[in-house]
Amino acid sequence: MDARNTMDAAHRNTGDGRLPRPGRGGRLPRPGRPVLIASVAGAALLGGALVLLVPWGGADAPPPAPGPAAMARGAVTAGAPAALPDLAALIGDRESHLRAHPLDGASWAVLGAAYVEQGRRTADGTNWPRAEKALRTSLKTGPERNPQALEGLAALAVARRDFPAAKKWGESAVKAAPKRWTAHAVLVEAYTGLGDGKGVGRALDKVLELRPGDPAVAALAAAVYRDRGWREDAAARISDAAAAAGAPAERAAYLEQAGRLAFERGDREEALRFFQEALRTDPDQRAAQAGQGRALAALGRTTEALSAYQAALAKQPIPEYALELGELYESLGLGQAARVEYDLLRERARGAEAAGADEQLVLGLLDADHGDPAAAVERLRVEWGRQPGTAVADALGWALHRSGADEEALEFATIATDGDKGGGVRSAPYVFHRGVIEKELGRSGPARRHLREALTINPYFSPLGVPEAKRALTELGEPPVEGPPD
Repeated sequence: MDARNTMDAAHRNTGDGRLPRPGRGGRLPRPGRPVLIASVAGAALLGGALVLLVPWGGADAPPPAPGPAAMARGAVTAGAPAALPDLAALIGDRESHLRAHPLDGASWAVLGAAYVEQGRRTADGTNWPRAEKALRTSLKTGPERNPQALEGLAALAVARRDFPAAKKWGESAVKAAPKRWTAHAVLVEAYTGLGDGKGVGRALDKVLELRPGDPAVAALAAAVYRDRGWREDAAARISDAAAAAGAPAERAAYLEQAGRLAFERGDREEALRFFQEALRTDPDQRAAQAGQGRALAALGRTTEALSAYQAALAKQPIPEYALELGELYESLGLGQAARVEYDLLRERARGAEAAGADEQLVLGLLDADHGDPAAAVERLRVEWGRQPGTAVADALGWALHRSGADEEALEFATIATDGDKGGGVRSAPYVFHRGVIEKELGRSGPARRHLREALTINPYFSPLGVPEAKRALTELGEPPVEGPPD
């Protein structure tokens, strides 16, 4: 049978799903500073049963390091990023094994999880049907309660941006194995995509209870804290993750996340250092390469920025990268080159959707600014009805503005930026969108405040948006000076 084809305990819940403010951690070491890499001990089995007790090469010599397939298997089953060569070795190993043992449900689950990780790292949608087939085969051939396969299906749904399905499979995995921390972790992502802040809080509390100190958990907490607007706490958590990461691919992923956080707060130079260190650590870290493009463009090094984006897209053709590159071209007056990228974005999004992914958010963003705003509204209304996350609220509000419906647009822009309504993230683009909408509605005071806030949060947030924000502020002028009381 062809296997490919058949295939922190201190963080307690507050009682209402809200997360307590965490304590401050250490800062992330400067890129280039040595970080201790944990070694993985192993043991050999003789005849499949007897443990070999003789030391390897002498009493002081460590056992040999695990091979690539074992490294990838350890990562994908522990919620950590895996290296692409190791993933390829794991997939080949499990496919070969399953040709001889097609009823091995546990191996089908491992294979499915490897496909999910490979698809996520490469943006190759052909992995999604393979992953689904392997994971559903595991459900059929594995044990009656099969949390590994259920969790794999939840992770697949997250990768496809199908958050309702991710919630369904993730909650099933938690029901099957309540103390399986990785199942609660995937629920954090599912609830985030659904705009369920209380669900996110409960799931993260459980992860911190079950797996305190794990670098993957620290990285997950950093992402949640970022969404809550707790920027210093997010930076401290990702510092912990990068310092404790046990393999180059894992450390590179956390360095890339640190770079994104630095860029979002307007620190171009630090962001670039993190992205560069991530690429030195793992040359296949294409998200860091796209991040390099973002930081280099903000620094005015546009030729290098274009090269970085193009290199990232060549190896990981994520539609969002194409949108960023197109807008960079447009900011440089290269309209034809921008249109080429927008066309490629649509083509890649169609391919991803054919493999079961949901690309309506990025297509809505493209249509709002570079296509048909009415079509963007139609797309994003459906998306909001299905999975009302903060990013969708912002995108729908902006599309409504671009189509002329500013009163309704402000409702969604407020959801995306008001912490009391769920939009706690300090996002310069979101606040910029709200300021522009308020200006159009004649609400000069709030518009002026939010446009200035956007440029304070990150003065380099967009090569097209920043000049527009500055123009809008110039048009608004200074607030009127109140005269003395009569």
